[in-house]
Amino acid sequence: MASSPSSSETTAKRDRVTAPYGSWKSPITADVVSGASKSLGGISVGGDGRLVWLESRPDESGRSVLVKEPEKPGDEPVDITPKEFAVRTLCQEYGGGAFSISGNTLVFSNYEDQRLYKQSLHLKDSPPLPITPDYGEPSVCYADGVFDSRFGRYVAVREDRRDSSSSPTTMVVAIGLGEKDIQEPKALISGNDFYAFPRMDPKGEKIAWIEWGHPNMPWDKAELWVGYISEAGDIYKCVCVAGRDPKHVESPTEPKWSPKGELFFITDRKDGFWNLYKWIESANEVQPLYPLNAEFARPSWIFGLNSYEVIQSDKQQTLIACSYRQSGRSYLAIIGVLQMSLSLLDIPFTDIQDITSGNNCLYVEGASGLLPTSVAKVTLNDEKSKSIDFQIIWSSSPDSLKYQSYFSLRELIEFPTEVRGQNAYAFFYPPSNQVYQASQEEKPPLLLESHGGPTWETRGVLNLSIQYWTSRGWAFVDVNYGGSTGYGREFRERLLGRWGIVDVDDCCSCAKFLVESGKVDGTRLCITGGSAGGYTTLAALAFKETFKAGASLYGIADLNMLRAEMHKFESHYIDNLVGSEKHYYERSPINFVEKFSCPIILFQGLEDKVVPPGQARKIYAALKQKGLPVALVEYEGEQHGFRKAESIKFTLEQQMLFFARLVGHFDVADEIAPVKIDNFD
Repeated sequence: MASSPSSSETTAKRDRVTAPYGSWKSPITADVVSGASKSLGGISVGGDGRLVWLESRPDESGRSVLVKEPEKPGDEPVDITPKEFAVRTLCQEYGGGAFSISGNTLVFSNYEDQRLYKQSLHLKDSPPLPITPDYGEPSVCYADGVFDSRFGRYVAVREDRRDSSSSPTTMVVAIGLGEKDIQEPKALISGNDFYAFPRMDPKGEKIAWIEWGHPNMPWDKAELWVGYISEAGDIYKCVCVAGRDPKHVESPTEPKWSPKGELFFITDRKDGFWNLYKWIESANEVQPLYPLNAEFARPSWIFGLNSYEVIQSDKQQTLIACSYRQSGRSYLAIIGVLQMSLSLLDIPFTDIQDITSGNNCLYVEGASGLLPTSVAKVTLNDEKSKSIDFQIIWSSSPDSLKYQSYFSLRELIEFPTEVRGQNAYAFFYPPSNQVYQASQEEKPPLLLESHGGPTWETRGVLNLSIQYWTSRGWAFVDVNYGGSTGYGREFRERLLGRWGIVDVDDCCSCAKFLVESGKVDGTRLCITGGSAGGYTTLAALAFKETFKAGASLYGIADLNMLRAEMHKFESHYIDNLVGSEKHYYERSPINFVEKFSCPIILFQGLEDKVVPPGQARKIYAALKQKGLPVALVEYEGEQHGFRKAESIKFTLEQQMLFFARLVGHFDVADEIAPVKIDNFD
């Protein structure tokens, strides 16, 4: 039985200003959002035990900088990266794994020339020195490197575009760490299309790695190999640990050696969930550590993922510190390898990305509905079974808590899809503002977001760009349609051969579910998405009549054009998602412009190599000719995903104003100069 609201709550609501949804004034401005858009590119621990992290800075045009935890609490963190450098690799376009630390030695990939540089963390103002050749242009990239102490070298994935930018050669190479006479890197592993996670054992006698080939993506089918290293530093014998057994379709990932030389990894061979396994070398068999219908890993869109760490208890027993994802939230846990036990660690994060071990602690990258993406130091007891302290070391938005009274708290919803017996998931955020309320007769407009990938997952954490909408009186829903990760292989594979159908149907079903639940106004449904989410947006507007307006950020209008221009990593990805030539035509919104009937705004980076600008320009010209209200915003210097503060701000404001003018039937509270809308202004 529901309890009645308290008198203070009733008074507070009575004192609120009544104004239409969407017209509310909010302190969460576009400037606040763009200034809070720092992102994390990896974490590590230096030889002195202090945390080092890679952060991208929108106020420096998206430059990525390595930063070190201060020596004394309360002091300012210290930038490691000199101002003339930026730490970022372009391997596979999406990058990741751009740096590695061993003791006081740092190796990183420099954005401008894509060369690897070595830098001392011990000597103050130590200049970075190149360790890979200068080829005259940034045509050779490196990622996911580790140190090989036995041979004094650095082992990394190399992508070489000198012969072909569309089909570069990928291999695992060894790079000398000497500062003089830079040598050509030595090829260690080659022959397949892709490599990731080269990992040395403690003695430098074995190396593990992941490889896969076309037409697979790493989450479709991959192989885990171990190579044995000779006295000369070459691999003389190889063993496939996982991925070749015809009884299993699996995608192993994240191999890691314990200090004792045991090999652990994650794969989805049993029940389709990514779980932790151990390699039994003597029999070349693998055994699960703790089977669970949960995801202990996420898809390898980027290099350098680190979902677990091998640690030891006070009794020198091998333990695994890990996170797993189940029913839309993450859990931090310790697995006892010998006992096959699992203990949960109680921390405020409900979403966890990477984990790095420190001195008697874990550094955990995570977030929650009230905490933005952060890195926390989680101190453990001696038995490593409990968390005894939780301290935020880094935050993407340290000032976000000042807006907490305006936050909309997410609600995980499960809704029926068009396929009988199949449900999908979403995070719903109702309008929330402590100063305003709407009349009881009005229901809020809805903005539905379709995530990118499409093999990805929206995570339901504090995102000020979502709060920008909800604090102004919009309802917002972030959808995990069929094909998303986080729910096992069966859910992930719903999209195979059906991209443009399942994702579109599920987004429409979610919007209808919210309308039927009485949560939103069915006449004011809008949709937005970036990249693959931009494609879902355009396809929903072309092939369905659910939404009244849409925004596509670097989205796809022509699947055949995308396939022709696609970079190597994803060059066969959409074949698996779309299927036949007939489907390529039938699911491309550009071929059915006559079916569009509502306003659309498009945003595009002019240096985007994943979804080139021709996609946005083509659909813009066609919609303009048809006579629909349409606008195109192009950004110089932006690639796939906007990194500059001014681009992030402008995109957010123009979406808001576009929807308000054409669908919302209200005036926005912010002073925003509108872009010209063709066939409307």
